[in-house]
Amino acid sequence: MALTPMPNTTVDTLAAEYWEGRMQADPIEATLLGDRRYDDRMPDQSPEAHERDIRRLEDLLRRVTAVPVSDRERVTWGALRGEIESDLALRNCRLHEWTVDPRDGPQVLFLNLAHLQTVTTAEQGRALVARWQKMPADLDARIANLRRGLAAGKVATRGAVERMLRQLDELDLSVLLEPARKHPAWTAGLADAVDKGIKPAFARLRAVLATEVLPRARPDDKVGLLNVADGLACYDRLIKVHTSLALPAEQIHRIGLEEVARVRAEMASLGRKLFGTDDLAAIQTRLRTDPALYFETREQVEGKAVEALRRAEAAVPRWFGRIPKTPCVVKRVEAYEEKDTTIAYYRQPTVDGSRPGSYYINTYEPKTRPRYEAEVLAFHESVPGHHTQIAITMEMAGLPEFRKHLGPTAFVEGWALYTERLADEIGLYSGDLDRMGMLSFDAWRASRLVVDTGLHVKAWTRQQAIQYMLDNTALAPNNIANEVDRYIGWPGQALAYKIGQREIITLRREAETKLGPKFDVRSFHDLLLANGAISLPVLREQVERWAASRQ
Repeated sequence: MALTPMPNTTVDTLAAEYWEGRMQADPIEATLLGDRRYDDRMPDQSPEAHERDIRRLEDLLRRVTAVPVSDRERVTWGALRGEIESDLALRNCRLHEWTVDPRDGPQVLFLNLAHLQTVTTAEQGRALVARWQKMPADLDARIANLRRGLAAGKVATRGAVERMLRQLDELDLSVLLEPARKHPAWTAGLADAVDKGIKPAFARLRAVLATEVLPRARPDDKVGLLNVADGLACYDRLIKVHTSLALPAEQIHRIGLEEVARVRAEMASLGRKLFGTDDLAAIQTRLRTDPALYFETREQVEGKAVEALRRAEAAVPRWFGRIPKTPCVVKRVEAYEEKDTTIAYYRQPTVDGSRPGSYYINTYEPKTRPRYEAEVLAFHESVPGHHTQIAITMEMAGLPEFRKHLGPTAFVEGWALYTERLADEIGLYSGDLDRMGMLSFDAWRASRLVVDTGLHVKAWTRQQAIQYMLDNTALAPNNIANEVDRYIGWPGQALAYKIGQREIITLRREAETKLGPKFDVRSFHDLLLANGAISLPVLREQVERWAASRQ
């Protein structure tokens, strides 16, 4: 029987309901976005809360499907339906019941909160203490979920468990007291929460990981989802979540092989110009072993990131009609996460303006950080990449809140990868060596299509994945190991970059062909960023309408 919408129900009211439900379900996400209403809460990690959230989303999806939609609301309606379907797909995978996360687990998340949950009022201080007091229950709920996964025959990989055990042994919980240094009134409350609650709870988590999870953890030759009950079905869902397309894993694998071959040829051609050889193995050896091509100090790594960002900011007005007002700053990845995280990441600004967009650069072991990758990395993470797209979206008036902050990974990461080549068009690279970094990064993202599907569908071992990326990119070996571990622990996400970039490049070429001299690249970029992060099918529809209207 068809569901009849309630009177006065509109797409906008359903969008508002979805966003409010999301903020309540994940109060930490709310805090990080600048919504301070739930600063005193932690997410409910219990199985009962998980099932309630599934029922809430299913009910909302039924009502969204039934609501009348005007032409003005069609993009929002499609985006809302897509977000709800993605949320349900993730929850039905139940990754939380067995995943052990060295990159974003509580040993990193809690410490990040100490830096990101600012305190400027007495009310915020009381909320901070209340949240810290709830952290032990959160950790105990995570332990219960891991045991639930074990009972169902689902367990994390040995490598992930071993890294998290090391992190817990090195955990510096004094970071959780840092907010009190500027606000001594909360010192006693925070210290009590840490000493009597959080520290013993982390000890309990470590004991369970060491004595219950590690003995049953999957070895390096069984790291893919196909080794987990219902894992292949979950992987199919994750492909759709991250790419916004229902692509078979085998097709993605083939696309990856084709892309790798294409970029290898480009690297060989540029290597002939740079090093006098087109032998890719020789080029890679030079890039990986010449000390002159690497940084020496943390300050150099950070300084180059700042310099590249500032040059990009000065150049982009010629290529974009709209520039974000929100500034972007460079920050170092914190010491407690730098060993096990990626080479860089972007953290979006808060809605209240209290924190700018932040390009986090990993300065750990600077002599392993290639100079030739520094520029392409900066352009991807900051301007004209993530910061440009995300900050513009957040500044848009009239967009529902969920569209300002969410969207398919294929759009967000596809855009950032597209801008790596765009930076060459703009003239941002300092020389051919930096262009080689651009090509290596493109090969890296192409390799992801091969490696991610190889791990999770084709039973590749961890070492097979590492070797493939050693053979086909110029990334440093330590970065490759961290990347492969990321694909193991975050299935499907790595597919989005190249899939999204390919579609954006294709849409631009088709528009250039249709419009000829009428094609304007500034207008094209403004169009791509005009609706926030949207699915690739909706993006294609928008670009085709735009091109037809200008013919």
